[in-house]
Amino acid sequence: MNLAYIPSPTVSQFHIGSLTIHIYALTMLLGIVAAVWITSARWKRYGGTFDQILDTTLVAVPCGIVGARLYHVITTPERFFGPNGDWVEIFRVWNGGLGIWGAIALGALGAWVWVRHRHYPMALLADAIAPALLVAQAVGRLGNWFNQELYGRPTTLPWGLRLNTEGSAIGNAEQCYDGATCPTGTLFHPTFLYEMIWNLIGAALIVWVGRKAVRTLKAGSLFALYVVWYTAGRTWIEMLRIDFSHEFLGLRVNVWVSIVVFILGVIAFIVIQRVGKPTPLLAEKLRTVTELEERPRDERSDAHDGRAERGASRSGPHDA
Repeated sequence: MNLAYIPSPTVSQFHIGSLTIHIYALTMLLGIVAAVWITSARWKRYGGTFDQILDTTLVAVPCGIVGARLYHVITTPERFFGPNGDWVEIFRVWNGGLGIWGAIALGALGAWVWVRHRHYPMALLADAIAPALLVAQAVGRLGNWFNQELYGRPTTLPWGLRLNTEGSAIGNAEQCYDGATCPTGTLFHPTFLYEMIWNLIGAALIVWVGRKAVRTLKAGSLFALYVVWYTAGRTWIEMLRIDFSHEFLGLRVNVWVSIVVFILGVIAFIVIQRVGKPTPLLAEKLRTVTELEERPRDERSDAHDGRAERGASRSGPHDA
């Protein structure tokens, strides 16, 4: 009998009138808000503004959501196509199924296109968002807890996750995923919690490294460290999970992706140190771009004030 365990929530959604609110979606929104707040604070220290981050977010987030869904569809096509598939399910994002790799890839592409258009230093933006991404991903993992999904294999550890059959959570009817029947009360590795803790530690480390080595590391280095840290954790956490996944040479597809991206992250970090630009140099460029963006507003304001003063001087004698 397990005396200590992590309970699963008994709700995964609630209703406001006829509108169904999924807690999974709320955790995603909360993660996005946290990421925008952290990124904007760091971006301002480089010389940028909140509006620049907000505009970039409005481009990157939709791209990221589309990319996350496409990755899930590509890696689990049988759920959407074939004799037992339903292609309409592609659009039912609230039923779960978002791949972080697709989100990062397409989100980064969208951000790059917008940043290039606005002449902001992309390497600087990447460094600003690096810890923010880890915090957002940590917050988003709470959604898996409410959905009772993506947990690990059975465990007897006192922090094991205990499922329940209440509510409409995705995982309450698929405890062992592989068709086997788990004994009542079986505990599972809370992989959502492992990744939350791993990501928050990584975010703190990246902020610390950034402050200590801001003049040593080239711009873009912190984002490369984010890639290395996240993929290192995702590799061992993914190997604990028991939900359905295609395998290649005995390893889950996401494990292979994590390994490959980890290697690319290490290579990118080394290359950035050789060919990258210093952070202070790009920060100066950002301040210049920001000043150019702000100047038209000031000129319009000055012109408006000048017209108001001239109007007041003309109307003064009549009022007297």
